[in-house]
Amino acid sequence: MFETVREDLRTTLDEIRSAGLHKPERVIGTPQSASVAVTSGGAPGEVLNFCANNYLGLADHPEVVVAAKDALDRWGYGMASVRFICGTQEVHKELEARLSAFLGQEDTILYSSCFDANGGVFETLLGAEDAVISDALNHASIIDGIRLSKARRFRYANRDMSDLEHQLKEAAAGGARRKLIVTDGVFSMDGYVAPLQEICDLADRYDAMVMVDDSHAVGFVGPGGRGTPELHGVMDRVDIITGTLGKALGGASGGYVAARAEIVALLRQRSRPYLFSNSLAPVIAAASLKVLDLLESAGDLREQLAANTALFRSKMTEAGFEILPGDHAIAPVMIGDAAEAARMAELLLERGVYVIGFSYPVVPMGAARIRVQLSAAHSTADVERAVAAFVDARAALATAGA
Repeated sequence: MFETVREDLRTTLDEIRSAGLHKPERVIGTPQSASVAVTSGGAPGEVLNFCANNYLGLADHPEVVVAAKDALDRWGYGMASVRFICGTQEVHKELEARLSAFLGQEDTILYSSCFDANGGVFETLLGAEDAVISDALNHASIIDGIRLSKARRFRYANRDMSDLEHQLKEAAAGGARRKLIVTDGVFSMDGYVAPLQEICDLADRYDAMVMVDDSHAVGFVGPGGRGTPELHGVMDRVDIITGTLGKALGGASGGYVAARAEIVALLRQRSRPYLFSNSLAPVIAAASLKVLDLLESAGDLREQLAANTALFRSKMTEAGFEILPGDHAIAPVMIGDAAEAARMAELLLERGVYVIGFSYPVVPMGAARIRVQLSAAHSTADVERAVAAFVDARAALATAGA
């Protein structure tokens, strides 16, 4: 039986490769940083890394590494348990309290990933008599989490407030008991920022709650790095914030839900990814506390990231590349064709710049791109070298296709 299945799977894999949609996994032999040694895929050894979520450059920060080492001695390696059995240490409670204070929420609950956090919210809070209204470009974890709930589902066009209002009216007309608007704070494939003030205004008008996945914002967006609610001045109007410890906050793993106290209390009792998954490793919790310490004085890192982002976007635009508009550190270079985007990424790697081509199903068909992600760890010279590599790779691609 399995031979038939094997052949079917091989056929599917061949189709993925022939369509230029295959996603290879390159291996790096160094810590995550502004430059890394790629040990596979034809890379020339040490390359500039422009595809990590290491926005503030904290993934290999010496103080974070020391905090992690100290935590191994004090707290051990792993919990071997879920939170409500014997998987809660003081360090977990301390991190939850610190995140709550940082994000301006009443309480926080930790998960092993933000994917799990988003997977555990909707089923717990919403029933068949409720409605969830979701942005069309929300992250896959939000989409999957919504699918697990029995709530009625409404979808509005990306950042389209007129469509959001229409969907809220539809939900209200259907007699929804609870209405939850959910959006990414920053949309990861485009770098676009959600209009949270307008969303909160509509939520007030139609008696809805607001949930924001702020994974690509917390740590560096907003005056104090508290994310898109701080950026838009609505920290006290957002009911639920989900996020990750695996991007700007040190880049390891782990997620959280920061929310009203009653929401978090119910999640502790009924959220399945929380109840049935091992506790966050104590070494990550302890290192994340050090990251929060560093964020209190990270204004220079946020300024460096903003400067690098502005420089890359302006230089690439001057060079004739199409960059989706905005000022976020996610700077998508639009290519269009999936195979061409993949080839461009290969040419850039050969020129010492590590980036990834994104294609369907991660982005829509015909909208393939190279998602460049800037970091505070990059120097001005690094950014300029990346732009020069793009120009050179584009010329090589054109010559090959001539």
